[in-house]
Amino acid sequence: MASRSLERVQELHDAPLAPLTTFRLGGPATRLVTATTDAEVIAAVREADDTGTPLLLIGGGSNLVIGDKGFEGTALHIATRGLLLDGTTLELAAGEIWTDAVARTVEAGLAGVECLAGIPGSAGATPIQNVGAYGQEVSSTITEVIAYDRRSRETVALSTTDCGFSYRHSRFKAEPERYVVLRVRFELEDAGGLSAPLRYAETARALGVGAGDRVPLTTARETVLKLRAGKGMVLDPEDHDTWSAGSFFTNPILTDEEFAAFRSRAAMLLGDAVEPPAFPAGEGRVKTSAAWLIDRAGFTKGYGTGPARISTKHTLALTNRGEATAEDLLALAREVVAGVQDAFGVTLVNEPVTVGVSL
Repeated sequence: MASRSLERVQELHDAPLAPLTTFRLGGPATRLVTATTDAEVIAAVREADDTGTPLLLIGGGSNLVIGDKGFEGTALHIATRGLLLDGTTLELAAGEIWTDAVARTVEAGLAGVECLAGIPGSAGATPIQNVGAYGQEVSSTITEVIAYDRRSRETVALSTTDCGFSYRHSRFKAEPERYVVLRVRFELEDAGGLSAPLRYAETARALGVGAGDRVPLTTARETVLKLRAGKGMVLDPEDHDTWSAGSFFTNPILTDEEFAAFRSRAAMLLGDAVEPPAFPAGEGRVKTSAAWLIDRAGFTKGYGTGPARISTKHTLALTNRGEATAEDLLALAREVVAGVQDAFGVTLVNEPVTVGVSL
């Protein structure tokens, strides 16, 4: 029986969660509630908080690793819909499919998120992770996030500054039990059908232009989709390389001293002629490549013999080959983390959220 406060909301018990994730693994939830309006989302959250019931929020499930035992509590699937374009202002309901929203902005001739095409998941997850790829991050276009504050029990509007954005991080990620994203507002650019200036070298090379140049919006989006597909980063039910969470590890950000030690260790292992990737990451800090570390530590494309393996297209993606369990996946992840640490003294950090398990 559904609770009195959620009589109209779809509710299932002992419900499989694996189909709601791009990894397609993990155990069931005690209870699964699907909410299609902001009011239903808030009601479900309040009910869980009032009864002390553990709550798991699920959007597109593209950044989620659920343990084999599942989740003891209420899993809330946020399936709200709503896309509003007013001039250059875009508002998305949290449950909107992100890839579809990007396509709509390109069709409307608006620049700012075209290089984020093909990223699986929902719009509500983008500010949490400060989603970024190919030289763009959502933090550069988000102006406001409407969220339910579980502490104050009210709906609040957080400005870009309030969101505390940094590399793959935000206030929402720092306080995971506090905010439930309901809507996200963006300010895009009308550049006469052209993209934002290209910031990513690979994209510029693929298009035969220089960094900082603009290209037609549709061309930018199609190029990014092609690049992502070549790495198994565009969802395809028939391609097990896409049964993943995309990049499983974040690119490490090291202090200058840590990078110097890593560079020295790499030279000893690989030779003085090999130069590790290095990108400025703020004063006294350097970002390096997780994919480079994984590959040079011996975990090449397709690595593994079990049901969980490294993608055949990209070393940064761990994949379910069809029959994997969460423990199969985590065993592979732990092996990669240990191997990189042993080889280079750098600790990789997982990007997906883990539920009931940890590395």
